[in-house]
Amino acid sequence: QVQLVESGGGLVQAGGSLRLSCAASGRTFSAYAMGWFRQAPGKEREFVAAIAKSGGSTYLTDSVKGRFTISRDNAKNTVYLQMNSLKPEDTAVYYCAASSPSGGYYYTPRMAHEYSYWGQGTQVTVSS
Repeated sequence: QVQLVESGGGLVQAGGSLRLSCAASGRTFSAYAMGWFRQAPGKEREFVAAIAKSGGSTYLTDSVKGRFTISRDNAKNTVYLQMNSLKPEDTAVYYCAASSPSGGYYYTPRMAHEYSYWGQGTQVTVSS
């Protein structure tokens, strides 16, 4: 089992920045690729970013490329999502997720069903 706890959400004006953190406990953090998803009211959960277990490979959805960065610190069992130049359309609940440990060293899963563990989410609201 892996327990995930997100933090860092809040209310920010358009153009501002936030850094989300996701602290993991339980099994070996470095064995898991990690991802961030988000869900806006009335919409389906969507993929935002993923980082391989090694940290050596990342993938971001097109709508956040150039604005968001995903990183991880395996010594601290934490994955981060740095969000810059925020837009009102970034408003959502953001979820951290851990994949199955069977993935490869550079595996960056992008589908929700590829993830085995989920956090409770943290609200990000961007005002215009």
